[in-house]
Amino acid sequence: MHTPSKALAAALTATLLSACGTTPPEVPEPSLPAAPEIAPQIITRHPVLFVHGYRSSGSVWNTMIANFKQDGWTDAQLFNWSYDSTRSNSATAELIRQKVDAILAQTGAARVDIISHSMGGLSSRYFLKNLGGTSKVDAWVSLGGPNHGTNTANGCWYSSCYEMREGSSFLNSLNSEDETPGFVRYATWWSACDEIINPDRSVLLSGALNTQTACMSHSRLYQSTTVYTQVRDLIHR
Repeated sequence: MHTPSKALAAALTATLLSACGTTPPEVPEPSLPAAPEIAPQIITRHPVLFVHGYRSSGSVWNTMIANFKQDGWTDAQLFNWSYDSTRSNSATAELIRQKVDAILAQTGAARVDIISHSMGGLSSRYFLKNLGGTSKVDAWVSLGGPNHGTNTANGCWYSSCYEMREGSSFLNSLNSEDETPGFVRYATWWSACDEIINPDRSVLLSGALNTQTACMSHSRLYQSTTVYTQVRDLIHR
């Protein structure tokens, strides 16, 4: 058998030592793709329609509207108006339907939020339940609404007053089957010191977020900073 020469053996040994005894060359790590940019969360402010109560006007909302403006809402997003509160709440509901449609067309929004006080809760609920409003409203708020009637309505004889009486056919129909239909976010605020809504708990609705306030009068419900803050936080989602 042929024996390799010493020179060849030395060369082979040197090659093996070189391969085994040295640090292997560094392999660069593969570059990772850049982290995707996360778009900032966009919170949409819906236009807000304010609906006043019996024998009142759109001006009662001035304090609350000023608070909304201070918190970033604009004039183009806030709508207060006045209507004849002696008429049937169903007639007023038709006006609300027209008002909401006009607001959506004007602003390009898909839905509005409705904030109501007192009897304004009845006409706006009628709009939601009977005039297709559930597809156009995101949040509905009732501040001291006579949702199950109030005995203070026994002293007047307009159509709207009859409808506010406990056990009226209007309320029986409005509250039948489902008091809070659709996917609207319903919420009420009520006070145990409300001198207009009797019984006080008439305001509460099944399926709504019902909040009892501190002891305050009927009108104070739309003037209270605390109530405003809670309402703002509810609709601003």
